[in-house]
Amino acid sequence: MTSPLSSSGATQPYPHHYRVRTALSAVGPARLDAPGVVPIESQPPPEFGGPPGHWSPETLLCAAVADCFVLSFRAVARASRLDWQSLEVGVEGLLERTDDGPRFTRFTVSPRLCLGEGASEVLARTILEKAKRSCLVSNSLRAESVLAPMVLVDCAQAAAAPAA
Repeated sequence: MTSPLSSSGATQPYPHHYRVRTALSAVGPARLDAPGVVPIESQPPPEFGGPPGHWSPETLLCAAVADCFVLSFRAVARASRLDWQSLEVGVEGLLERTDDGPRFTRFTVSPRLCLGEGASEVLARTILEKAKRSCLVSNSLRAESVLAPMVLVDCAQAAAAPAA
């Protein structure tokens, strides 16, 4: 996000420090802990021989890109006074073998934005682009970040319309 806020809503001065600890035994998941948050567990993804159905470092990285994007969007949309109803975002991370070894080379961010009736689609697309540029997580990664937005106007009315 562009301006981190404290729990009171006030922006805190830089630098910021984020701390995470992990623990692992010879068998089983890694346990991830950070001060003040619920611990989570991760395993290697099935692509690397891990069991299905668990968070992995790879899915957590994609989740961090998605989460940063939506929170950046909300801040930019609020400042721009955009009338929007909902935002869903999918992120696909492309992991490839490179000369430097395996690494993520691209993250495709696919937002589906529902606007209120009469909201400006042009403004919405501008805000989506600004949210992409403001996302500190994707800005911190070497991988390319691609935005593939879908903007819909008056989603409540479109959802209520009978299917053709």
